[in-house]
Parts: sequence; C-alpha cells; structure tokens
Amino acid sequence: MSDVSAIFGCNVFNESVMQARLPKAVFKALKKTMAEGKEVSREIADVVATAMKDWAIEKGATHYTHWFQPMTGITAEKHDAFISPVEHGKVIMEFSGKELIKGEPDASSFPSGGLRVTFEARGYTTWDPTSYAFVKDGTLYIPTAFGSYGGEVLDKKTPLLRSMEAIDKQAKRILAKFGKNVTRVTTTVGAEQEYFLVDRAMYKQRKDLILTGRTLFGAKPPKGQEMDDHYFGHLRTRVSEYMKDLDEELWKLGILAKTKHNEVAPCQHELAPIFGTTNLATDHNQLTMEMMKKVAKRHNLICLLHEKPFAGVNGSGKHNNWAMSTSDGENLLEPGKSPKDNTQFLLFLAAVIKAVDEYADLLRVSVASAGNDHRLGANEAPPAIISMFLGDELTGILEAIENGEEAQAVKKQFMETGVDALPKFVKDTTDRNRTSPFAFTGNKFEFRSLGSSASIASANIVLNTIVAEELQKFADILDTRDDMDVAVMEIIRDTMKNHKRIIFNGNNYSEEWVKEAERRGLHNLKTSVDAIPAFESEEAIKVFKKHGILSETEVRSRCEILLENYSKTINIEALTMLDMAKKEILPAILNYNKSVFETLKVKQELGLNISVEKEQAYAVKLSNLTESLMSKIEELDKVVLDAKNNNSELEIAKYYRDYVLEAMQTLRMVSDELETMVSSANWPFPTYVDLLFYV
Repeated sequence: MSDVSAIFGCNVFNESVMQARLPKAVFKALKKTMAEGKEVSREIADVVATAMKDWAIEKGATHYTHWFQPMTGITAEKHDAFISPVEHGKVIMEFSGKELIKGEPDASSFPSGGLRVTFEARGYTTWDPTSYAFVKDGTLYIPTAFGSYGGEVLDKKTPLLRSMEAIDKQAKRILAKFGKNVTRVTTTVGAEQEYFLVDRAMYKQRKDLILTGRTLFGAKPPKGQEMDDHYFGHLRTRVSEYMKDLDEELWKLGILAKTKHNEVAPCQHELAPIFGTTNLATDHNQLTMEMMKKVAKRHNLICLLHEKPFAGVNGSGKHNNWAMSTSDGENLLEPGKSPKDNTQFLLFLAAVIKAVDEYADLLRVSVASAGNDHRLGANEAPPAIISMFLGDELTGILEAIENGEEAQAVKKQFMETGVDALPKFVKDTTDRNRTSPFAFTGNKFEFRSLGSSASIASANIVLNTIVAEELQKFADILDTRDDMDVAVMEIIRDTMKNHKRIIFNGNNYSEEWVKEAERRGLHNLKTSVDAIPAFESEEAIKVFKKHGILSETEVRSRCEILLENYSKTINIEALTMLDMAKKEILPAILNYNKSVFETLKVKQELGLNISVEKEQAYAVKLSNLTESLMSKIEELDKVVLDAKNNNSELEIAKYYRDYVLEAMQTLRMVSDELETMVSSANWPFPTYVDLLFYV
C-alpha cells in the first residue's frame, strides 16, 4: 500500500495543482467560479486549458475527453488526441480554451424521450468548472454538462447544477432573516455504496449475470444469510486484497473512500465515502462504480451492482446522506447542543418535513427502476411508502411547538456497560432507524431508498428542488412579517399540524405500518410503473419549471425515458430467460430424464423382486416438471411477443409488469424445483452455492 497522503488526489487537477500552476489572478477567478457559480471567461479558459494540458501530459495523457452523464444513468466519453499538425509532418500537443469549454458529441443516439430524432445529431458538452478534471488511463477527463443543439437538457448534471443554484438562492434568503450574509449554500452528499463480488470464471458461465446483472434462475441454497455471520464479518483475503486495491485507485482520483465492510448477504460488501458537495459527490459515485468493476477483474472477480442479483438474500442499495452547508462551513441541519432553542435549525428542518410530505411521490420516482422494485419493501430495504424518521427528541420538540407547550430538553445519559474497565460515554439522544426511507441521523438525512446501480443525481435533483420550493415559501412569509421570532414559530407549528403524517419513528417493515400509512393518506407506489407517472403530474411540472430545473417538455421526456427503460429491462431479462431455458436448462433436463428412465427400465427388465416404486414416483415427478417447464417456456414466449401490441409507453410498461414478470416468475419456479432434483454434473451453470460461497 502506498503512502495515502502522498497519492491522494495525485491524478486530479485539484485546487492545490491549480494554485501551483495557474497565475494568481486566474486561480482567484476560477476559485470564485467554484465558490459562487460565476461564469468563466474565454481568456481564463485559455490559460486553464494550457495548464491542464501540460499537467495531464506529465501524467502520461495523450488524449482528452468531455466526460458527461446522459440519461442512460452511466457516463459517456469521446476521446480526442492533443495532437495538432505542423510542417514537415510533425505534430505539437495543443489544447485551447475553446476545446475545454465546448465539445460536440453525437446527440441522436442517447435516450431523449422524443426530444431528438435520428437525423438531429448535433449535441454540445460544456465544461463544468465546479468539478475537478482528472487523468485516467492516459486521458484527461473533463466533467461536463450535455445538451442538444436546440437547447434541450439531455443529461443528469445540468438539472443537478440548476437545483443546487435553486436551493442556494432560497437558503440564503432564510439565513439573511437570521442576520447571516453567506456567499453560498451548497448541498452535500455522502453516497454509501453496496455491491456483490462473484468469481469471474463462474460469472462467465451465467448468461443472466452477463446480460442482466442478476440471476434469473437459481434454487435457494441450504445456507443463505440466516446465521448473520457475514455482516461485519472477517474480510476474506481475496476480498480484502480487492478492497485495498480499490481504495488506492479511488484515493488517486481524490475520492474520499472511508469505510469498508461485509454486508448482510454472502459475498455482499459496502464502501462509504466522506461527504462532499453534491455535484462532486455525484461524479465521484459514478467513478466509484466504474472502478469497482474495473478493479474486480484484476482479482478475477466481478462486481455486481444490480439491486437484486440473488433471490432469497438481501439486495443492494445506496444510502444518500444529504445535508445543507454554508460557505462558512455551517451545517444547516446541525441541531446543536440545544435543538429546542435552535430556531434556525428547526425552520430548515420544517422545510424538509414539508417538502418530503408534499412531494413524496417525486422522491419515490427518483429511485424508481425495474431492478429496485425487487428490493424495496422486501424486509431488506425501506418500503415503497415514503416516510421520515426524526427520533424521539426532535419529534418531541416539534410536537411541543405544535401544541404551544415548552419543549423539554432531553437529559444526557451515559452508556452503562456494567464493566468498570470499559470507558463510559454519552449516548446519542435517540436511536437510529434502518427501516426508514428518509431518516434523520444526527446532522443529515439518509435517503435509503436508492438502488445500488442508480446515479445519485436523480434523487438529489428532486431533493434540492422540493426543499428550495419550501424555503422560498417560508422566505416569502417572513418577508411580510416584522415579528421574526413569532413568524418562525408559526411556520414550524403550521408545518407540524399539516405535515406530521409523514413522520414515523417505528418499524417500516411491519404490516401495521402499511395500514397506518394508508390511514394517513400516504402514497404506497409499490412498483416503478405505479410511481413514474407522478413525475409528469401538474404539481411536478410546476415545481421544476418554477425553479428553472426542467421545462415541461424535458419533464415529460424524462418520464417517457423511465417507462421505456423499465420495459426494455424486463424485455431483455425475459429474452435471456428464454435463451437459457431453451438452450441450456431444457437440454440438460431432457438428458437427465433419459438417464433416469434408462435406469428404471433396466431395473424393471431384470425381473427380480426389486421394488421400483420410489424410482417410478421420482421419474413421474421429473417428467411432469419437465413438461411444465416446456409449457412455461411457451407461455413466456407468447407474452413477450404480445407486448408490442400495446400503444403508449405506460401501457407497455404495465403489460411487462403484470404479464411478462408473472410469466418469468412461474418459469423460474419450475426451473428452480428441477434444479433441486437434477445432479450437479447435469446442471448447466453454477448454482447459488457456487456463486455465493466461492471462497
């Protein structure tokens, strides 16, 4: 392992590199852009481009790329060499401010939800100076935004940056009421990333893992996660070596990888970073997922980021730890030593409560995907019902304000272990709730519903926008009032009276909560198809337009993309199932049938007084299941073909949810039962035991 302090950020054109390589005035101007969102001039860009190119070449780079985040949910890049021809057949290495600021990738082949058609190809990438450039694999990577020739937003970064500006504007209005003049308010995020590791050789024998990222077939193994022995358990040598290698690669890219451990399911793990500004955290999470996959191959492993790679054990999520901070370093969600007296904190808290209640459906859409549907509400992840956990202390303070009573301070208590030698320490004032979708965890909110493969941009665009909306409403009220203290308490009181239904501190996994949530009038959008239409509701379009995040056309296009992705995902899974069932499982079963019946026939023909009753029963069951398998293959074939008979994207998505998924599940059930009957030598690909317990 290298010296961490020496290698950290060594491949990043970060602030220290800029300060060393840029003229003082240029560095100051660029810092102002990063701190306040001021536009960069072409003259500044020229100087930065030259310094960036020289630094990158010293790092071994020969190319540069505008690195962007289209609506695919992953990143995209087109590489150009620094070379420029000169006389005598020679070249020089050049890179201008124009090339830094603007790129022109094809914009016709990315998801656009109808915003673009095939012949409309021109798109633009625009340098994002608020996120650091970096060198990777011999190329200078320049974080950029991406849009079309007509000005339509085609990426996730542009609306994310807009949402950060919206919350900055409204939060500063609130802070001004408290006599604070801050330069900027930013949202910060730390994205905890769960993932699975499987053996690469076994992975290559499973078409479902290769094509879909999850196992479409697989009988339950004799042992799963029921012993709870993997969670926080000893890191196996092979995994530990992978994690060390991954940490080093991430640190070189300036990613603050902090925590690593085994997760609940066998061969499941987690990596957690230190928080950063939302824009940078989004870039870093995309890089983290890429590096997880890349480094795994060096160790003859494969990293699976699907939300549910294996049935019967926990799936993988991504916990989005979200907060608001000022340019002075003040965390606006920090309660302080006496939360009941911290009215500024309580006002910002009230804005989040109101936002989550009024736009719970949008938060649900922000984590919607076919993969995440397998995980949400499965007693391993928060349910599809969006609620928030505040803990006893904060709930008590808010209830006291609502009732016009004096809030009582919670007495600090020491943790008593009963062992004199163990040091005593002050307990937290409330427990944590790992079943809550949106939980307050001391000085931030942990949005736990995100799927492991998701871009965190979507959830944070929604979070930033809806909180900016409520902060604006609060600021508008305060603008009309002279009695600041009274007005603030009235806002908090009204928020509790009208929106306390969203607060739930109990067990979100229980059936009682489902019934209680329904009584409270909370959304229970169980599937992505139930949730996605809310994205283009009148309320959603209004809030996105109002804060300049997305136009109505852009909102509707994203809704179409989400539905399209859902249907395409299930279609690919269904076709993969059919391919495996027809070409691998069925031939193996028929071959095994043959050997069973031949053995039975030999016994019967011997004419000896040997009972073959058990063999006959076994053979009959095997034959019946084989026939059922053939029927289920035919049924899935039919429903997949019929899917194209639907008209709208919503109807198609509903069809895949209601019919194709059902046919896939019944086919799997028959196949999985056959797996338990067939000898290991005859089964065509690695089983769950092989995959989950590879070391």
